[in-house]
Amino acid sequence: MPASEIKNFLEIPYDQLEELNLEAKHKVADHTPSDQLRECYLRYLTDEKRLKAVTVCFSDLEGRFHMLDYDKRFLLRSSDNLTFDGSSIRGFSQVRESDLRLEVDWGSFRWLPSDVFGPGKVLVFGLIQDRDARHYPSDLRGRLKALTDQFWAQDEMVANLSVECEGFLFEDVNAEQNYFVASGFKLVSSGGYFSSLPKDSLKLFIDGLAEAQRALGFENEKDHPEVAPSQFELNYRYCDALLAADQLQLYKLTARQVAANMGMTASFLPKPISGINGSGMHCNLSLCRAGRNLFHQAGGEDGLSPQAWDFIDRLLSNAADICLILNSSVNAYRRLDPDFEAPNQIKVSAVDRTAMVRIPLGNEQTARIEMRTVAPDANPYLAFYALLRTGLEGPLEKPLSREQRQVGLGLLPVNIYDAIERFSGSRFVAQMLGSRTQERFAERKRAVAHRSPRELGSFVKTSEVRFHHEVTNQFLWNQF
Repeated sequence: MPASEIKNFLEIPYDQLEELNLEAKHKVADHTPSDQLRECYLRYLTDEKRLKAVTVCFSDLEGRFHMLDYDKRFLLRSSDNLTFDGSSIRGFSQVRESDLRLEVDWGSFRWLPSDVFGPGKVLVFGLIQDRDARHYPSDLRGRLKALTDQFWAQDEMVANLSVECEGFLFEDVNAEQNYFVASGFKLVSSGGYFSSLPKDSLKLFIDGLAEAQRALGFENEKDHPEVAPSQFELNYRYCDALLAADQLQLYKLTARQVAANMGMTASFLPKPISGINGSGMHCNLSLCRAGRNLFHQAGGEDGLSPQAWDFIDRLLSNAADICLILNSSVNAYRRLDPDFEAPNQIKVSAVDRTAMVRIPLGNEQTARIEMRTVAPDANPYLAFYALLRTGLEGPLEKPLSREQRQVGLGLLPVNIYDAIERFSGSRFVAQMLGSRTQERFAERKRAVAHRSPRELGSFVKTSEVRFHHEVTNQFLWNQF
């Protein structure tokens, strides 16, 4: 008897998935109370007999994505007491304080495309707590959620983000784990910007990823090959900062699995190949209250309000201190190369794409700032948290002049060692993250930097790829 006749696990058509996931997103956007969400989804899990497991996700301090599958019946009995060994997660607990809890964030409930994630599963994100059920400081998702909740509770302000995350598609599965400098990566396509053939391998991958994103409720806008050969970018609608970070993690996870299903590797290394454009993660950000865009002002400089310019001034003035958060790998500093439109200049511009901050053309609804220096391997929760806290609270003696903004305040750190030094010595970072989290993050970054050549040189080194925090190579990591 075929397995399909024995097993009866949930598989939902893509159009129905999109409806379910959009409804779930709208419940959170409408600020449905958390206890109502919990009751709704626990009832659904109880009633839906074809579900076998719930995937609970969280991200570590560096942004590495972790997933645990809980049997549905077990989760229904124990959803208030899910525990895991935090000492096995780099940057989290020491062995002597290893037990941590996972609190299910029911607002993140999502139905999954079964051809990508397997049948019979749904997904939620978790919030990490210590043994005493207190928020765990190294859980930046929890911190970002607390910050966005605070915005709403104080005066119903919402931080909106849209992310343009680029990546590369390479031949063979596990191309990063098997990387050698002598052979490098093998491109699957040499097609150009916007012009790959409809049945090109890169375009088929993009189509498959776009379909899965649509089913997950991303509200797609456009997708296309990027400037570099074998490079891609898929754009989707702006949303609340926490949801934007969750979707970015799902975007990368889905891209990797769609690529693996095709016998290829989706990579989010910022600069996997020297001599061609790298990958960025441009973050378009605005604040709104009661449906009004707080960053817009008719007649204002470049159409922006004084609040938006204050936000920009604080980002520029503290850019070097938070550079490690936004560019958190050895490889990321290859991308900050002025020969490839690198956004390494601490300045703002409406047209110059080497500026750290760009002012896109916008109107009352779309006025925003674009932070171009963020690398695609940044921890999105930490990056978005730092951008918001810095833009609103970063030290600023006095507003910058128009000339200072346009000429700039210098360049971002040119290597990870300089970035670590600025990050570690920053009083503002210590106040924003807490000294312990600041030290833990710097420690993780020093470890990978010490395992890679100090001088970048012209070749992408084997160590900077294999020791990259997003490359899953547990055996190699455990040698240290």
